[in-house]
Order: sequence, then C-alpha cells, then structure tokens
Amino acid sequence: MSFNTSERYGSVVIEFKGNVMGGPDAVSLNEKLHELIDASKTNIVVDLSRVKFMNSSGLGMLIGGLTTMRKAGGDLRISGATDKIQSLLVVTKLITVFKHYDSVDKAVESFNED
Repeated sequence: MSFNTSERYGSVVIEFKGNVMGGPDAVSLNEKLHELIDASKTNIVVDLSRVKFMNSSGLGMLIGGLTTMRKAGGDLRISGATDKIQSLLVVTKLITVFKHYDSVDKAVESFNED
C-alpha cells in the first residue's frame, strides 16, 4: 500500500492505493497522522477509491487512525469505499463507527457542516 496526502479546504485528504494490510503501513500512517496533529490539522479524509483489498489489520489501522484523530479533537472520515470494502465495513459493523461518503468532496464538505 502507498498513500499520498493533499489539502482541500481545511481538510487533509489521504489517498490510499493498493492493498491495505496493516503492518509497516500502519506505522507510517500513524507517524503521518501525528505530524498532522502537530501542525494542527485534524480533519482527515481517507480516500479508499483506489484500494483493491483490505484485511482485518487494514481495518485496525483505520480504527487506530480514527481514535488518534478524535483524541486530538478532530475526526477521520472515509470516502470512495468500493463495494467490496463497503461490504467489509457492513459485516464488521464499522459502517456505524465511521462517517463515510461517496466522494472526497462530500467528505471534505461534511467538516463544514459540523
């Protein structure tokens, strides 16, 4: 897995690409999130539209990111989950934990509605 970050209207978009499997990726994501917190950037959107596969460690990585951002007074929202990822979130009931949107733009806009 690789990820890129960009900023849009006061939110940071983290675009995941490839297979999300936890492990070393979880460490690098956690480091990135802490850098963002240090820079007072706590509104995060994770774009999953280019993710092919996610396992339980990958889900754990997202949950860890969500917890980190909420503790810092922000939030981590999901956008663009494929049907496969969406059904994984439904089966694990994580669909009720994460705020999720069809597009990055809708997820970014949602921070202005809070």
